[in-house]
Amino acid sequence: MPEALLAVRDLEAFYGDFQALFGVSIEVARGEAVAVIGANGAGKSTLLKSIAGLLRARTDAITFAGEPIGGMPAFAVAARGIALVPEGRGLFPSLSVEENLTDVKFADPPHRCAGGGEDAEPTTTLRRR
Repeated sequence: MPEALLAVRDLEAFYGDFQALFGVSIEVARGEAVAVIGANGAGKSTLLKSIAGLLRARTDAITFAGEPIGGMPAFAVAARGIALVPEGRGLFPSLSVEENLTDVKFADPPHRCAGGGEDAEPTTTLRRR
């Protein structure tokens, strides 16, 4: 079996002292589509926030394309092509869904940012309407 493109191994996640995830593991192969389903409060959003770098994780708990990304800040994870797009939050309510997804970009393409590491700074570019 080929190496997983995204692998989560024994992930634990916390909100302060409250532990929300206990030893979650999942693998996603290149080209595979995976749905995360469960009841409210089951940890779906916490799992996705951890993968996207919005919650801290052990360095080795999450790998993408063979590289550990656990514990990286969200902008460094996004530079590798992984991001969490919250639904129903109206980030830029005057923009369409497509504009919200395409108009906020990093200055460098992801393949150039990937080597930037945790010290790389994000640059946001907004197009005026």
